[in-house]
Amino acid sequence: MSQSHESHNLALVLGAGGGAGQAWVIGVVAGLAEAGVDLTDSADLVIGTSSGATAAAWVRSGIPAADLFASILAEPAGQRPAEPHRERPASQPPTAVFERMRAINAAATSAADLQRAMGAFGLEGDGVLDPALGVQRRAQVAARLPHPEWPDRPMVLVALDAHTGELVTFDRDCGVELADAVTAATALPGLVPTPNINGRRYINGGVRSADNADLAAGYANVVVLAPFSVRNTPLADGQFEGLRRFPGTELNDQVEQLRGQGSHVEVIAPDADSRAAMGVNQMDPATRIPSARAGFAQGRREAARLTLR
Repeated sequence: MSQSHESHNLALVLGAGGGAGQAWVIGVVAGLAEAGVDLTDSADLVIGTSSGATAAAWVRSGIPAADLFASILAEPAGQRPAEPHRERPASQPPTAVFERMRAINAAATSAADLQRAMGAFGLEGDGVLDPALGVQRRAQVAARLPHPEWPDRPMVLVALDAHTGELVTFDRDCGVELADAVTAATALPGLVPTPNINGRRYINGGVRSADNADLAAGYANVVVLAPFSVRNTPLADGQFEGLRRFPGTELNDQVEQLRGQGSHVEVIAPDADSRAAMGVNQMDPATRIPSARAGFAQGRREAARLTLR
């Protein structure tokens, strides 16, 4: 990332959370802006993981937060254009993929081992999934972006190299088109084909961490919007629990690491109303408008406690 010339005062971290999580993030950002804390304007860096990568492209678009929020509310309830990772052949039902993820998770001996194994799972899925799905998915991602070009202000989207499991960060200087970077950052292994970019294939950066907040090291202030990482109550029946996290990859570990390096860190996670709005299936299009509304209300409340140095 070429950012030495940029201010290092505030990094905004947008975590994974499916379609509901992305809508909630936009709602929170809009609610904060309504209350006088406009992170779209003040953030010196935006980091996006999984659905947070899509949210990051929206937040960095230059479109006012209120208009981003309004665009979600204007979507036909439950009928938004299909999320790319929801288009899949019947041979790969999500329940089967999640069971395989659990098995890979249980067998992993380290974070690096998990990342390599999930990359291999993604490549294995390429032999089952229709290659045309990858083309369709990329087109759908591009259609959902407010602008086709990378924003001028720093933004980092997180993915993993499917061949090695290693961290990859895409930014405006990486030579990769924005639509390709978002497609890679949101590619769930086993559910969609691994995107091919210049001969390398990629999987969702949420395999490493749901938030990747540690990538904000060096910023005086870090604000994390975490749709899925902070769980104050047990998950509802039928909700996928996500991947087991090894030390250093949990959000709490990354926050403590950042604080130990001198950063002031604020974490906003869904409150009870937001969790209810997001529901059990965060990929369900019907959750987007309720999640955005709940996020907006929560963002207005959170503004009163949010402190930045």
